[in-house]
Amino acid sequence: MTDPEQMRSAMTAYVQAVHQAYLDAAAGLPPGDKARLPLVGADEFTVLAAGSRYLHVLATTDSLPAPVGQEVSISDSLGDMRWQVRFFDPVIAPGLGLIDETDAPEPLQVRETLGVRSVLYHLSVPPGSGLTPHHALHAGTGLAHAHAAADRDFATLASLVPERGSVVHEMHAAHVNGLARAHLLLAQDIAGVSSIEAQADDFEQVRRQTLAALRDSQR
Repeated sequence: MTDPEQMRSAMTAYVQAVHQAYLDAAAGLPPGDKARLPLVGADEFTVLAAGSRYLHVLATTDSLPAPVGQEVSISDSLGDMRWQVRFFDPVIAPGLGLIDETDAPEPLQVRETLGVRSVLYHLSVPPGSGLTPHHALHAGTGLAHAHAAADRDFATLASLVPERGSVVHEMHAAHVNGLARAHLLLAQDIAGVSSIEAQADDFEQVRRQTLAALRDSQR
């Protein structure tokens, strides 16, 4: 698709399909657990579709200025979930054109270029990949399961070390915002450096090893 309106329409449909899959996957959760999911608990959020070499789709609760010039914003919703889709390319945000993604996506550089601080999710779509319903189904379902698992794990962490509640909260925030190095350092602070062998970018393993270390220490 080369027509800008067709591309925006396809992106809007893809985002809605991701969110529908997210809600479908969350439907069986207990009400309290469901309410704590980031996309369910947010009053309203913004989805940024940013094109560099990869297509980056990231949701944020940050307040953004109103669109100006060639910027486009499209409002959408599913039930009580409401969001706006905003579109950015190197014409609107020149810094995107300077990001080198020859070998791999650079989500942190994209966020820095756009000035985004809070992140509900960040999907990096490789060049040539279609925004298909199948891809959206897997992305939305995976996000819901990951968010629910993280919520349970961080609640357990907080219960295991109530005196370190503020550090657990910081670790949870680092997880939500994709700050791999901070997430690892906070885990090592909670559980001990020698207890964490996972790579920094493997958030799930870092979290699970932190849980395992704390449980072992309390036996």
